[in-house]
Amino acid sequence: MKEKIIIASDHGGFELKEKIIAYLNENNYEVGDLGTNSKESCDYPIYAKKLCKELLENNIKKGILVCGTGLGMQITANKFKGIRAVCVSDTYSAKMSREHNDSNVLCLGARVLGEGLAKDIIDVWLKTDFLGERHQRRVDMIEN
Repeated sequence: MKEKIIIASDHGGFELKEKIIAYLNENNYEVGDLGTNSKESCDYPIYAKKLCKELLENNIKKGILVCGTGLGMQITANKFKGIRAVCVSDTYSAKMSREHNDSNVLCLGARVLGEGLAKDIIDVWLKTDFLGERHQRRVDMIEN
């Protein structure tokens, strides 16, 4: 069974989002695209909220948000209880965010990352498992 990943972007992340969707499809993931569907200016909080609600309401494990820097998406996503969104620009941080923090939303900056690095970050993030144990206690502290 394919792992389902949901993805959304604003206008600044639209082109990278489209490339990421193609890449995920090529790598046997089921992808749910929540928009935006053009480079026409739009408000990133709308798409971050849409993704977080979809992830939480439908028990989807992971989502990806893309905007110009990734920062606005991260700030918005972390307003939702149960969301642990990270904005990373390197593979080490992507790995640690999964192993230690059980991140479930990856935020990427299309104006910060090249396509190749974005794909490398996604690969590491999707393939890294949460270590649990002492880290679970800390994640529980965040949630409570």
